[in-house]
Amino acid sequence: MAIEDQFHVTEVSPAYWKVTFENGPINLMDVDTVEHLAVLIDRIEADPDLTVVVFDSANPEFFIAHWDFLADRSRVGAMQPGPTGLHPYLDNFVRLASLPVLTISSIKGRVRGAGSEFVLATDIRFAGENAILGQIEVGVGAVPGGGAVARLPRILGRGRALEILLGADDFPAALAAEYGYVNRVLPEAELDSFVDAFARRVARFDKVAVSRTKELVNVASLPEDEEFAPGLAAFFQTSARPENAAHVRTLFERGLQRPDGVELNLGREIVPNRV
Repeated sequence: MAIEDQFHVTEVSPAYWKVTFENGPINLMDVDTVEHLAVLIDRIEADPDLTVVVFDSANPEFFIAHWDFLADRSRVGAMQPGPTGLHPYLDNFVRLASLPVLTISSIKGRVRGAGSEFVLATDIRFAGENAILGQIEVGVGAVPGGGAVARLPRILGRGRALEILLGADDFPAALAAEYGYVNRVLPEAELDSFVDAFARRVARFDKVAVSRTKELVNVASLPEDEEFAPGLAAFFQTSARPENAAHVRTLFERGLQRPDGVELNLGREIVPNRV
C-alpha cells in the first residue's frame, strides 16, 4: 500500500521526517486514512534512526477536518483488530502515542472530531494563531470514539475536558493554548520555521535518550489501553441514529464537508434547532 496517497513523507534527515496529510478539499479522515496511517506507523516503528516526526497539512485551512460522515460503515465495522488488539482506528492512535520517537503536530486551520483525536495522540501540539480545534461529536448525537474522552481529562483536567466534549464548540488557538489543548501558539508566518527548528534540535539528540524519556513520560501520563474500547463502542452505538438524521442532513444542505459552507464555523452551526 502506498501511504503517499494521503501521507506524504519527506525525510529531512535520517533522524527527522516531515509527514504532510492531504485528503480532499477539507482533509477528511476516512477508512483509507486508517489503513494508510497503520502502514506509516509500521514504517516509523521499524526505522532505527528516526527520532522525531512532524505532522502537518497540505491545506492551510483544514489540518484534519473530522471523520467523513459518508464513510462506508460496513467497511469500518469489518476492519480487523490491529497489533494492540483494538479496532484499527483506535489502534493507530494508541500506537502513535507510544512510538519510540517524538511526534509533533504543526496545526494550521481547523482540526475537529477525529482530527482532534489524531493530534491528541501526538506528543506535542504547536498551532498557528488562526487554528481552530474541537470535538464536534455530541453536536451530531454521537459519543467521541477515538480516545478524546480518555486523553482530554488527563491533559486539561475534568472540567475543561467536559466543556470541550459536551459543548462541541470551536476553540480558537489562543484559548486552546490557555487550556493546554495545544502547547503554544505562534504567528502563522512563524509556525513552520519554529517547528522545524525544534524538530531539528531534538533530532540531533541521542535517540535512546529521547525514546527512553518519552517511554517514562508515557507511563506517568497515558491512559491504559483498555480505556479506549468503550468509547469507540459508544460511538458505534450512538452515531448515525435516525433521530439525528434530519440534523445531519440539514448540515449537509448548508455545506458540511465542503470548504465554503458550515465547516468554516462548525462549532457554531452544529447546534441543533431544538430546545
